[in-house]
Amino acid sequence: MALNLSEKTWLEKRLEMIQRYEEEEKRQDFINESEIWHILERKAHSEPSEVREVLAKARELKGLSPEDTAVLISIRDPELLEELFATAFWIKNQVYGNRIVLFAPLYVSSPCVNNCVYCGFRHTNEAVEKRTLTMEELAQEIRAITKVGHKRVLAVFGEHPDSDADYICRSLQTIYATKHGRDEIRRANVNAAPMTVEEFRAIKDMGIGTYQIFQETYHHETFRRMHPAGTLKHSYKWRLFALHRAQEAEIDDVAIGVLFGLFDWRFEVLGLLYHAIDLEREFGIGPHTISFPRLEPALNTPFTTGSPYLVSDEEIKKIIAILRCAVPYTGLILTARERPELRRELIRLGVSQTDAGSRIAVGGYSEMEKEHILDRQQFMINDTRSLDEFIYDLCQDGYIPSFCTAGYRAGRTGCHFMEFAKKGLVRNFCIPNAILTFKEYLLDYASPRTRELGNQVIEQYLQEVESRLPYIAAKVREYLKRMEEGERDLYV
Repeated sequence: MALNLSEKTWLEKRLEMIQRYEEEEKRQDFINESEIWHILERKAHSEPSEVREVLAKARELKGLSPEDTAVLISIRDPELLEELFATAFWIKNQVYGNRIVLFAPLYVSSPCVNNCVYCGFRHTNEAVEKRTLTMEELAQEIRAITKVGHKRVLAVFGEHPDSDADYICRSLQTIYATKHGRDEIRRANVNAAPMTVEEFRAIKDMGIGTYQIFQETYHHETFRRMHPAGTLKHSYKWRLFALHRAQEAEIDDVAIGVLFGLFDWRFEVLGLLYHAIDLEREFGIGPHTISFPRLEPALNTPFTTGSPYLVSDEEIKKIIAILRCAVPYTGLILTARERPELRRELIRLGVSQTDAGSRIAVGGYSEMEKEHILDRQQFMINDTRSLDEFIYDLCQDGYIPSFCTAGYRAGRTGCHFMEFAKKGLVRNFCIPNAILTFKEYLLDYASPRTRELGNQVIEQYLQEVESRLPYIAAKVREYLKRMEEGERDLYV
């Protein structure tokens, strides 16, 4: 399918703008491939004693260097792997507590001028229907999402003239304005193509939470092969520094990720770390979250099952645990791409956020009974449990679900978040606010069995807060009573 005239005109203008940017940008590419390979090769056969030294260093909660991270990458011994997994679980609980933040991915538009080899939404893929939601259709999606209890969404947009920065701004306005009784979205995060500083500022003014963009692969040659010449996504540098521009626009919560399966996972893990290091070097704050999606099948997209770099279940476990050790204060996001039984294992390795009750077809929440609408999806998901089912299973495993958005509204973002995190104070807010937002869910949306189990979980965690922070526990008990009487949106 060829681009039409208006799409070509818009594409050409953006390409000219990107070319000017590349000529004027003074920042240096921080992905030094020869250095990464040298570190990986030098640490490829690390002794058990060195591995244990690095794990001990990870428990100091100061993060790891690329060299230390490469030592963990080298682990093959099953006993050392279990020590890695135990360390990752300990770190996550020390920083955030045993809570899992929940959100809904919301695909708002799928038309795209790019032609990425691995993507079901590439513009030449005629097997997938491309749609851009009207504001009324978007409102319908929000009503479907919020009526089951969600308070946070990740809005996802294609790169296309019909879903430019202005459309994203109007979408955010609609998302926040769509309310029905107690049903509302309190925080909308955005996954969208790279933009200019001015475009980012406009989105910031609309109340964006976190801006998320994945480099997809940090390997330069693979990046060029995956994103053909003549497309906007072909520019490695424009994408690499997108989050730097977002920070310049004062969006202080930014999120990175890799699509694992495009290239050697060991290289990509260090690429993520170098990205985090460079953001912290320039802005004093690394990424708010890191995502680690794996390639999943997509309609009429053979590369997704034929890549030589597909990541195994055992490798994704290792990746998550290593990231938790390397960047202890960064949120780690797991998605419904993974099977339910595997997600249960992966959450234990340091995950702090995940989606639930997800539908990824554009317009899919309005057709919730359909688990898959393959001709409107970018890829396949493997976990189609409802939000209530997912929450019940989390409670059975001893976690407390959280719909908290208090950090954003209380100013605990960016550098301010890190001030709390590095002093070990974030957990003091995370658990109490998880209790409060979970109570809202139980009162307004939960099934009887989830409500019964959930109230037991709340009491368990409330007793934990009382043992450490009795004054905060007293406030939480007061708020819980007020919520039973009808108040909502109370937070610490």
